[in-house]
Formats: sequence, C-alpha cells, structure tokens
Amino acid sequence: MSTTTLAVLVPLLPFLGAVAGLLLGRTAPGFVRPLALLPTLAAAVLAVLVAVRQGGGKAIDTVTELTPTGSVPIELSLHLDGFAALVAVLVGVVATCVQLYSTAYLREDPRYPSYAALVSLFTSAMLLVVYSGDLMVLLVGWEIMGICSYFLVGHYWETEAARSASLKAFLVTKLGDVPFLIGLFALAADAGSFRITKILGTVAAGGLDHPTLIALLLLAGVAGKSAQFPLHSWLPDAMAGPTPVSALIHAATMVAAGVYFIARLLPVFTASRAALVVMAVMAAVTMVGSGLAALAQDDIKRVLAYSTVGQLGYMTGALAVGDRGAAVFHLLSHGAFKALLFLGAGVIIHAAGTNSLAAMSRMDGLAKRIPDAFWTMTIALLALAAIPPFAGFFSKEAVLVAAEHTATGHEQLAPAAAGWVVLTAGVLTALLTAAYAARLWLMAFRGRGAAAPDHGREPLAMTGVLWLLAIPSIGFGLAAGPLADWFDGRELSPTVTTSVLGTGAAVLGAVLTYALWQRATARLPAAPAVAVAAADSADSAASAAAESAAETPEVAEVTHEHPAVPSGPAPDPGRVLLGPLHRHAADGFHLDAVYDRLFVRPVRAAAVLVRFLDREVVDTYVRGAGTGPRLLGSLVRRAQTGNVQSYLSALLAGAVVLAIATAVLANVNAGS
Repeated sequence: MSTTTLAVLVPLLPFLGAVAGLLLGRTAPGFVRPLALLPTLAAAVLAVLVAVRQGGGKAIDTVTELTPTGSVPIELSLHLDGFAALVAVLVGVVATCVQLYSTAYLREDPRYPSYAALVSLFTSAMLLVVYSGDLMVLLVGWEIMGICSYFLVGHYWETEAARSASLKAFLVTKLGDVPFLIGLFALAADAGSFRITKILGTVAAGGLDHPTLIALLLLAGVAGKSAQFPLHSWLPDAMAGPTPVSALIHAATMVAAGVYFIARLLPVFTASRAALVVMAVMAAVTMVGSGLAALAQDDIKRVLAYSTVGQLGYMTGALAVGDRGAAVFHLLSHGAFKALLFLGAGVIIHAAGTNSLAAMSRMDGLAKRIPDAFWTMTIALLALAAIPPFAGFFSKEAVLVAAEHTATGHEQLAPAAAGWVVLTAGVLTALLTAAYAARLWLMAFRGRGAAAPDHGREPLAMTGVLWLLAIPSIGFGLAAGPLADWFDGRELSPTVTTSVLGTGAAVLGAVLTYALWQRATARLPAAPAVAVAAADSADSAASAAAESAAETPEVAEVTHEHPAVPSGPAPDPGRVLLGPLHRHAADGFHLDAVYDRLFVRPVRAAAVLVRFLDREVVDTYVRGAGTGPRLLGSLVRRAQTGNVQSYLSALLAGAVVLAIATAVLANVNAGS
C-alpha cells in the first residue's frame, strides 16, 4: 500500500468511526466503545507508519482536481512533509488516549455515544487540516473542528455555564474566521491557486501584491482558533466541558491548528516584517497575561487552560521570529505533557469530588489516594515549568534560542525588535509558568485538613493512559537530535545563555512560590477569628467559585459520591505573589467586561433600534397596505344589498350621468 493511500486512510478511519457510532449508538450500544477506540487507534498506527515512510525527507505531494471553478481551482491534495507527519502522530496518539480514558471517565454518561462520535469526528477534522495540501480542503477541517468544539464544550447542556461556554467558543472563533476567510481568498487571488505548494512558490517569486494585509487577516483567524490575545477568552470558559475534551482541544486539536497553519504558510508571514512584529507583540502579551491569570485561578482546569494560552504564545513567538521548527517542536512537546496534565486533573477531580484548588488544599493525603496521578502530574508539571531534562525544557529553550538569534542579528528573517520582544516575554513567562505550576502542585497534593476520600484505585483505563503520556513528557526533548530532519534539518539544542536565563527564572519562580506557600500555611492555624472572617468576606467571590467548582455537572457525573467541599481559608501563594493584581487577574483582567462594553452592548442597542424600526415603521407600512383595500372593501360591501330594484336604479342613474357627461363634452368640443 502506497504512502499516499495510507495518508488518506488516517483521517478517513476516525470519520467512518464517527458515522458508525452515531448510527449505532442507540440500536447497538455494545459497539460504541469499539467504534470509538479502534478506528482512532488504527489511524494513530497508520500515522506512525506514514511518518516512518516519509522519513523527514522530501515532501510527498499528490493532487486531484476536486471541481473546476473557472478561475482558481479547488483541488483535493495531500502535502506530507516532516511537520505534517509528526503532528499527525501527535493527534492520533492523544486522540487514542482520550478515547481510552473516556471509556472509564464517562462510563455512566448517557450521552457517551454521541460524545465518542464527536471526538472521532474532531480527530478526523484535525488530521484533515494536518495532511491537506489545499487551503479550501483545510478550511473544511478547520470549520468542522469549530462545530465539534461547540457540541463537546456544551456536553453538559443542562447547565447555563456549559451553554454559555459553548456559544462563546463558537462565536469568538467565528469572529476570527471572518477575516481568515477573506485572507484565504485574497491569498488565492494573488497566487492563482489554493494549493499550498503553488502559494509558497508565488511567495518565493515575490508574487504577493498585499503581503501585510493578507498576513494580518490570516493572523486574526489564527488568534481566534489558537486562543491568542485578544481572542483568547473563550478557552478558559471552555473548561465547562468534560475533562477529556479539554485534553483533546488543548493538546492536539483546535488550538494547535492555528499554530500549525502559520508554520505551514510561514513564508507568507515572513514576507511582511510588520506582520511579524504584530505577531511578536501578540505572543508577548498573551504569554505574560495568561501567566498572571493562571496564578489567580482556583479551578484546576482553568489554571491549565491559561497555561495552554501561554504555551501557545511561546509557539506563536517562535513563528514571529521565523523559526517554525522550534514552534512545531514545542507544539509536539506541549501536546504530550498538556494531555497528561488534563487527564491527570480528571483523575484528581474523580477522586477529590471537586476541581477547586482551595478545597483540595484543605484535604490531607490526596497524593496517597491517587499515586499514579500524583507522580505523572509531577512529571508533567516539571515539563510545563521547563525543568531539565524534561521535554518542556528542550522545546522552550528552542523558542528562546530562536528569539535570541533574531534579537542579536544572527538571523535576518525577522526584525530584531520581534526577537527582543519574544525573548523578554519568554523569560518572564518562564518564571510565571514555574510559579503557577508549583502553586497547583502544592495546593492539590500538599493540602492539610480533613482526610481526602478513599475510593480505592482509579480505573486502569485512566491511570494507564497517564503513564503512557508520561514517557514523551520525560524523553521527547532528547529526540530533537534524531528528529532533526523532520524539523527542516535545523539545530534545536539549547544554548548556555538561554538555559541560564530560562531555567534560572523557572527555579526562582518555583522557589518563591514554595516559600510563600510555607509562610501562608504556617500562619493559618494562628489566624484570629476576626481576620479569618474578614478574609472570608473579602474572598466571597473565590469561595463562591470554590463551591460552584464542587457542584459542576462533571463533578456530579464522574465522582464516586458527592462530598462536601471543606470550608475555611486556604494557603494560596498566588494571592501574595500578585498582590493588588490578584482580583483583576482572577477575572482575566476584565477582558470580557471590555468586550461587553465595546461590542455586546452596542450590538444589543442596535438590535433594539432595528426591532423598533421593524415593528413601528416597516410593520406600519405593511399593515397600511392591507388596511386600505380592507376599508375600500367595506365600502363596496355596503352597496351589495341583494335588492334587484336598487341595482337597476343605480344602473339607470349611472347611465343618465354618463349621457349628461357625454352631451356636455360634445358641446364643449363643438364650441372650441
């Protein structure tokens, strides 16, 4: 079987599994789990085989014209280079882990058949984006992912939070998709084709007439899909969906699609130095802002969500300095440890009965209740904090090295200003990342108070997946050398300067957080009742968040029972670190409120005006058009008496009037 045939089967198998799962979900429920797991597993195996055959060598291209358009043709094409091969393996492996994990995590969920089918369709759409060599076909997968995320985030549609989050995710990403679509058509118009290889050839020949405009339009779509400032606010709210869905969205699909898209079309963006500076500033604001917000979150999943936003900022920063190898390297590394973090968080929620870190910090012995999650989450958090020799260290260093080379003038592909912006923000974000990773670990696993509930060992389908993902979280960074051919042959090893800066910042952040946590823990028992009451009053919003976190439908669905959330103050080093910024960071720096005032309220006011014009003006004319004939009809109806003598009298009177009128007109004409 040829490599191209295998590549066609990779997205096709999960799609067929999704269709079969939807058709047989009610009539043959016993087939739901095999149909969810086996096609995805087969796609992962085939993706590995395609990667081995591709070997990091020359890209494999195949094309057939899908339909003639008379101008720019739409072609069904595959473009298999090293990046596509590796990203497809990531998608297949993470999707398989999510499907296997979900069989235990959602085993009692009555909507599991539709959930599993949508996850398979989600996977198929991302694989289509990865392998597609034509932008219009890529757009199909791009939009299917948007629809799937809408349904999966809104899985618990009985709750207002899930409904609002799914709608917000859909609308914000569509807001970015509008300029994205315009940019695609403008790009195809300049290049004369939607085919990626032809577009890149046109860029190399200097054939783009409007490179800056096209790059900025495409960047808007990427900002929405990959949750970059200012279109990132949907991603933390999307945590209202099931935890395995969060793992899939954050690690291998949806948000990864935007970064991969820029990597595939990077020459289009490097054709405009202004667009690279805009991208660098966007990445820097995203990295630092998300790091500060993550330090203030109480929901463990929202901490990880803001973490994803920041790590995507690293990838975007690498692209802004023109190094797609570093960006995709971090994409792959992040996919492994972020999937592990979310699935590990699912085990913690499963055992603790809450996703509130404040509540977990008031539980004693949670780490001993779930040792598999404890050790694997520790590995993943070390990788997230970029502590050597874990995977995150090498991939983050690759980004910082690329920024350093651009800033110091060793690379001329991007402006030096972009390099300095990314490098400075990257080092600061390394400190913040280690700080919120340490905070999460301390509050989740080093709590003090009532004993954590003991429900025995978690299902093997959940814990086994954690250990499987722990392997690349530990060792994938060491694969940068052997896999150099897949990354354009570029060297991705760290330098002394960036290693000292990045690791030093990470260690400083972790140590500072640990010291503040110890001090807060030591002070808790001695806190006077009045101070505790004042703190409780000041932190009413945080307490409400903690209580609601324990009462989410996911908690009720997946926990063994519904334990009460422990009450009382919790040691939170993030509150001390952020100081007066904490309240603002906890609310995402009020970005939603800004959007509400700038966009939502004006749109609603315009809608009220339109409704008034429609009801009071347009409807008045419509009603008037019907009222006139109705009044005329009522007058005519009065003459319809049914009396024959009246009709004859009227006829004679009319005849007399006509005769008189005729005589008068005749005399007038004769006189003239």
